[in-house]
Amino acid sequence: MNGLRRFWTLLLLGAQGCFPHSNLAYSQTAIPSESRESLKDAWWTGPILAASGATLPRGHVLVEPYFYDVRGNHTNGFGSSSYLLYGLADGLTVGSIPAGGYNMVSNGANSSNIKMGDLTLLAQHRLTQFHEGSWVPTSGAVVEETLPTGKYDRLGNRPSDGFGAGVYTTTLGFYPQTYFWLPNGRILRMRFDVTQAISHSAALEGVSVYGTAAGFSGRVKPGGSFFADPAWEYSVTRNWVLALDAAYRHNWNTRVTGENAANPGSGDGPSSVQINSGSSEEFAFAPAVEYNLRSNLGIIAGVRVIPPSHNTTSTITPVIAINFVH
Repeated sequence: MNGLRRFWTLLLLGAQGCFPHSNLAYSQTAIPSESRESLKDAWWTGPILAASGATLPRGHVLVEPYFYDVRGNHTNGFGSSSYLLYGLADGLTVGSIPAGGYNMVSNGANSSNIKMGDLTLLAQHRLTQFHEGSWVPTSGAVVEETLPTGKYDRLGNRPSDGFGAGVYTTTLGFYPQTYFWLPNGRILRMRFDVTQAISHSAALEGVSVYGTAAGFSGRVKPGGSFFADPAWEYSVTRNWVLALDAAYRHNWNTRVTGENAANPGSGDGPSSVQINSGSSEEFAFAPAVEYNLRSNLGIIAGVRVIPPSHNTTSTITPVIAINFVH
């Protein structure tokens, strides 16, 4: 909680520094209508991390593939995930997020080939709708269920083949989104996604993504995960947009229990194993640039930076994504 307080303090100070003489909720009537950007003239792709609080109109689809490279200590995790969404009804969007990738490591074996990760199914219900001149944001309630479709244990001599968590995870989220007119008449769009994930337990065998070794047999119970992501997009022109995410994640302890098989000929029996990861904190900053070719087609490129924090190592992740709505 101390880390979260520090995060929000820095966030508020940063916002004050960026706009020292302005009020983000700047009165629309204070800006002459002829010099104020209209919502219809503003084209958006969306920031790298924060999802939209809006839902698709009935019968419409959204396809948004992401491509990235998670660069850590002696590793490159090339990956892809895609939002595949469909407007089932006005105010209700359903869809899936398939994922996969390939790991390269400098001190071990690379992935044997491209592997599929876990599959996420989602449903989003729109709660409120923004209207110009009103303080009420567009907001949506989201339910996600992540299915353990990716390989996570029995990895043998290739731990880099692990791309799944092995457990069913339910995530509940609230996604508000609103618009501000700055003193220069340009629009600043803001999102503030908040989610809480809860995971079930699963059996583990052998080498796994949880650090177990060959001969291990037991279970894993991942801890819950809280995520908050305020994000901003500044409409420089109709085509060009600057975006920034400033996210925080808290992961609770993941517990692994079981036993390692006895070594043949040693005379010793199986040995018990208990691993606790401890809680961890993660801060992420993701500046990006959007180029919107049309109102329904845009490209975003940026980088997610995670500095070292409590039980978290640093990574730098270049990202590019294409957003298409039909």
